Amino acid sequence: MTYVKPPELAVALVDAGASKIHMSTRDTLVRAYMAGALLTLAAAFAVKMTVDTGLPIVGALLFPIGFALLYLLGYDLLTGVFVLGPLAWLAKRPGVTIGGVLRNWGLVFLGNFAGALTVAVLVTTFVTYGFDTTIQDAGNQFAAYGQKLAEIGSDRTLGYEAHGANGWLAVFVRGMLCNWMVSTGVVGALLARDVLGKVVVMWLPILLFFAMGFEHSVVNMFLFPVGILLGADFTWADYFLWNEIPTVLGNLVGGLFFTGAAIYLTHYRTAPKTAVESEMTVGAAPTPGA
Repeated sequence: MTYVKPPELAVALVDAGASKIHMSTRDTLVRAYMAGALLTLAAAFAVKMTVDTGLPIVGALLFPIGFALLYLLGYDLLTGVFVLGPLAWLAKRPGVTIGGVLRNWGLVFLGNFAGALTVAVLVTTFVTYGFDTTIQDAGNQFAAYGQKLAEIGSDRTLGYEAHGANGWLAVFVRGMLCNWMVSTGVVGALLARDVLGKVVVMWLPILLFFAMGFEHSVVNMFLFPVGILLGADFTWADYFLWNEIPTVLGNLVGGLFFTGAAIYLTHYRTAPKTAVESEMTVGAAPTPGA
């Protein structure tokens, strides 16, 4: 069978978390860099398909390509290690400390950001013909695509800023909902043993998150820098204050609470059965043919 049952899955997640914490700095950065690059290239692709077809659902259906590829290749996203590291710490795996968890988070953030920024520069390069033109210039075949990339960043920074603290809260909640789904996708990478099964289980929650427009810290590491490079009307300060910071915090809380804590409590630290259920289990008749 290719299906990994929840109790076995919980152990696999704890093992994966411990492995991430003990990984070398070089390997952590390389894997995070490639994860950020692959995921954001898929985001660039999804936006392009949305512009070309006029159907946002097409972009949402195609975006999980990047997520599936990066996890099949063993790379790491910040949203994933937000869940895996703490699980290893809660399980008291040898050598796993809070300091190690925070170190892992910091290295993965830096690697993801570098990978995403690389893709932002590369996309801007071909959209502006090597920075020789702008998205407003007549005859630029990428004008509609570039304009869409610029608008996304503007709407999701200045648009939130217009609502003040309530806008900040909205980003935080969208970040929570995002990593509930994305971390479920991370779990999906371990929920099946065959490649097709892994891809299917990863695809479903990632499709949901992207179609709903939730806020993903790593995807945003591409969308907002590329918007700035293309001449959008917001600043780096706007990006970090009104999107990246609340998104990262929301991703952390959503992944830990809705995915990590739930799996740990009910599948890794399973509570004792009730007296009635235990008696029923002990006194149950043998299975026919056993």
